[in-house]
Parts: sequence; C-alpha cells; structure tokens
Amino acid sequence: MYGILAWIFLVFAAFSETAWTFCLKFMKFRSLKTLRFISFYKWQGGLPILVPFIGYILLGPATVYFLSVAMKEMPTATAFAVWTSATLIFIKVAELVFFKQSISLIEVFFMLLIIAGIIGLKIYAV
Repeated sequence: MYGILAWIFLVFAAFSETAWTFCLKFMKFRSLKTLRFISFYKWQGGLPILVPFIGYILLGPATVYFLSVAMKEMPTATAFAVWTSATLIFIKVAELVFFKQSISLIEVFFMLLIIAGIIGLKIYAV
C-alpha cells in the first residue's frame, strides 16, 4: 500500500492537468500579439487572452511535478493509470458543471468503471 501523500499528489496532478487542458482549449495564440500594456490587466482587454496563456505556462510544470512526486512512491504504471483516469473524470465533471454539457447513462457507467478501477488499484496494487 502506498502512502496517502502519493495519492494526494496524484489528485493534484489530475486537477492541474484538467485546468491545463482547459487553458489549452481557451488559448488564442493569434490574439497574443494584440495585447497592449494599457489594457492587458482589464477583463474586457487582455485578461481573456492572458489568463489561459499564463495558466498553460504554470499548470504544465505543476502537473509534471505532482505526478513525478507521486511516481517516486508508487509504480509508474499505477500512477499513470490513476492520473489519466482521474483527469478524464475531472474533465467530464468540469464540462458538466461549467459548460452545461449533457451526459448519457452509458458515460456514467463507464466513469463508474474507471472509479472502480482506481479504488481497486488503491486497495490491491502491490
């Protein structure tokens, strides 16, 4: 059984990866050149352009750091499987909550299978 701290770092890595993914989704590379010093800090000015870019820069290394710390205490395959599946679930939940997307019963079923797999790895992984 692995330490609880490794699992916490895996959750942090999954949250970071989820936020990084949405920063990537909302990033507008072409709009970066339109930023001006006078308006980059205003919501109607540059913040919708700058926030995803800064999140992308900060959350990528955070994901790598949290995942690497977790991998030091548990097998790589277990850490990667849990991190990937938890990220998928967090992304789907964020889409439901923030973007009002729908979900089907079959998606719920398969997400429950993923959660069962994570619990199984937590309990039975060597």
